[in-house]
Amino acid sequence: MADQSVRPADVEQAGAWLARHGLADVRPTPLLATRLAARRRARLAAQVLLAAFIIAVALVYTLDLTARAAADGPGPNRRWSLLAMTAVVVALVLALSLLDRWVRKVDRRAGATLPRRAAHPVRLGWRTVLGLPHAAFAVGTFAVAMAMAISALTVRDSASRYAALILLIGLCGVAVGMVVQLRHILTHPVVADDEVSLTADVIMRVEDAREVATPSVVWSLPVVSVFDTALGWWNAAWLVFIVLSAITLALITARTAQSGTVARHATSTR
Repeated sequence: MADQSVRPADVEQAGAWLARHGLADVRPTPLLATRLAARRRARLAAQVLLAAFIIAVALVYTLDLTARAAADGPGPNRRWSLLAMTAVVVALVLALSLLDRWVRKVDRRAGATLPRRAAHPVRLGWRTVLGLPHAAFAVGTFAVAMAMAISALTVRDSASRYAALILLIGLCGVAVGMVVQLRHILTHPVVADDEVSLTADVIMRVEDAREVATPSVVWSLPVVSVFDTALGWWNAAWLVFIVLSAITLALITARTAQSGTVARHATSTR
């Protein structure tokens, strides 16, 4: 099935992918090409979903713009917009989960074409797949963002409190979506029949996990809500947070072993 449906362009891109990860001498198989093509399409769809999520958050937030002259405290418009924001978050988590399930379905179909499976499949934990630096960075980024959003709930300005509520709901949704995606990455079965395909499987897991843990949405959410408030110190704090976290991620990426190195080490020690 995989041999009949794979496109020559997908096989060519699979060859380039192998070369980038130090496996230039390995011939790309239709199975690998199918799996990589599914991941490319899934990542593109996920980026579109996250962009749509940011746009939806901005639209929900603007519903309150005409009510800012009202009395302090959330009015009916704000309650409805908060409900709408919650619905948007639920839709995002569901869509990301369904997208992951589709990728795993492609993997299962590809694995069903294998004459045999790897005799000793690698069972990897989050320390290997994601890595402690990336995991700590992701957790720390969400923790600081949550703390900064909660801090604005104590101010007297109703517009700032409303922006903080919108931000908190969005951050909770993104965090849940990330946990769901990482769980899928860590628990789905290995699709491999030899050492090379096992190494490729681990590389894909590492790349998927690092992609999911990148907090690009966390950096984008304040832009559509926080920066419209009257709290100058809050705006400045978010700008510093975004810049410092982006620099930290760049340093972690530069100092962390590449996915190919991680995969070869993991498979050689099993």
